[in-house]
Amino acid sequence: MPPFFYLKEYRHARVLYLQSEAGTNLLTRDSVAALDDVLGRIGTEQHPLVITGNEQFFSAGADLAEIAALDRSEAYEFARMGQRLMKTVEEFPAPVYAAVSGYCMGGGLDLALACHRRIAAPNAVFGHRGASLGLITGWGGTQRLPRLVGKAAALQMFVEAEKVNAHRALAIGLVEAVADDPVAEALQRIGSVRN
Repeated sequence: MPPFFYLKEYRHARVLYLQSEAGTNLLTRDSVAALDDVLGRIGTEQHPLVITGNEQFFSAGADLAEIAALDRSEAYEFARMGQRLMKTVEEFPAPVYAAVSGYCMGGGLDLALACHRRIAAPNAVFGHRGASLGLITGWGGTQRLPRLVGKAAALQMFVEAEKVNAHRALAIGLVEAVADDPVAEALQRIGSVRN
């Protein structure tokens, strides 16, 4: 199994690339634990961070097959793990950007919401499809999303399982910019602040 992420260092920042064997960057129990661990370690260095995926997937969210196999106590612990990761991201001591290309769904959206800033590629698609599956996020997205986009837009995304493209995300305030290369845009913004 490949690592769940890799880090690339730049002059003023680090970029954390999510990765998985299938390329969908699922947030499994193992990957959530590994991400929380590495963010806790690199947070002490106080370098700005960009979290991204690949061109097709920022993250497809939690692994539903894994979730279906969990018993009640394991499911509760997984929810707590996800909450810890999102809190680690939210409380990271330097700016954290989500650079989103492709699908950003479910727990992946929760991860992007926990970041301090979000920049989307034109092909980005945001959604929380849990309602269509009889699920709701337990990782803090129900609180973070309404703060960003307002109650009405958040309800559409959560209750109606609406998917939002990059330009709609910009219009409702879910992202602050749409850029052909969101990682480069995030690094440019970090560099201009640091210089």
